[in-house]
Amino acid sequence: MSPGSDPSAQELAEACAAALWADDTASRELGMALDRVAPGEAVLSMTVTGAMTNGHGTAHGGYMFTLADSAFAYACNSRNQRTVAQHCSITYLAPSAIGDRLTAHATERALVGRNGIYDIIVTDQTGRLVAEFRGHSRTVEGTLLGA
Repeated sequence: MSPGSDPSAQELAEACAAALWADDTASRELGMALDRVAPGEAVLSMTVTGAMTNGHGTAHGGYMFTLADSAFAYACNSRNQRTVAQHCSITYLAPSAIGDRLTAHATERALVGRNGIYDIIVTDQTGRLVAEFRGHSRTVEGTLLGA
């Protein structure tokens, strides 16, 4: 993005996602893909590996949480205002297995002042709902793209 340009909301969301992705070692190292971003929205996906399973042989909930949390981060940072999580919760609805491709779709529900609420659904490759996550965000000082 060149200085002085006036990007559309979509272009801004894409530029913010690219800047965030460049420093997001955790998501990249877990094999996540940033499938789509838009203002207040993001879709990330990840394949469950053997290293991500628990003692029951199913996907460990912490990895599902991490995928949902990453989608939350891209959705709430899509307007070039540095934004962090202030509270998150997840409900696990169905197990996932090695090889399942999980997709987290984050959608902004409310943005009031410095506070936001985001709902993230996590589905598998068949579209089956495996988890629902709600994140509450707080905008802090700074931007992703600089001044």
